[in-house]
Amino acid sequence: MSASGHHPRQMRQIALVQLLPSLATIGALCAGLTAVRMGMSGNYLLAVQLVLAAAVIDAVDGALARLLKADSPMGAQLDSLADIVNFGVAPAALIFIWAFGEFQSEGWIAVLIYVCCCAVRLARFNVEVGAGPKAPPQPHFVGVPAPAGALLAMLPMYLAFATDDALLLPAPLIAGYLVVIALLMISRIPTLSLKNARIYRANVKFVLVGAVFLGAALLTYAWTTLVAISLGYGASVLWAVVREIRRGRNRPARTDKGGKELDGH
Repeated sequence: MSASGHHPRQMRQIALVQLLPSLATIGALCAGLTAVRMGMSGNYLLAVQLVLAAAVIDAVDGALARLLKADSPMGAQLDSLADIVNFGVAPAALIFIWAFGEFQSEGWIAVLIYVCCCAVRLARFNVEVGAGPKAPPQPHFVGVPAPAGALLAMLPMYLAFATDDALLLPAPLIAGYLVVIALLMISRIPTLSLKNARIYRANVKFVLVGAVFLGAALLTYAWTTLVAISLGYGASVLWAVVREIRRGRNRPARTDKGGKELDGH
């Protein structure tokens, strides 16, 4: 300890640029909270855009932290705390405000289940990442990740606004759908992950043009584009569920030493 009474670690200086990942996470948290406010004001388009902006920031702040060598246990915890607001509380609050009028009690139960499942998923992720030596990156997610869960949870809203309420689902159906998304988040189903996707350098220009097209579509035909994205991702999750069921059927039954099936009834 120094003569001034301060521990040397407390006196260590860091570059201000290393605060950028945490600042980005704080910005995403503010976006998620502001989305709730916009939903309460009836500005659902801006509310959804703010949730999507939080998802984009969530996708890049971790990479930014590694690039700047600024990743830390505190940053990881801050990221998870922001995620529970951005992808748990915010989309659930938007759905509740928008969808559940006379169905408030039952709708609130669905909202609670969704938020709690999102919290459980994030807690499970933190435990698995922090336990033991660092594992190599997996080619898939286990269950539906929280940002994708938020995207899917708001699909009934996209459908209604994209079709001028022609496809406005009844509140009980929306509540049931929200519970299904919640269960998918805490499931063990392997789902699509683009974190380790690789492309040839010659195809980079096509990816950039596709990103520009997607951004323009989101700004011009927001609700229709969100429906298309959600249905596309939902189809990949449905395929993962079917594939997992097939694997379960084809998996050989466990037997004891005498050859008797252990899983039989």
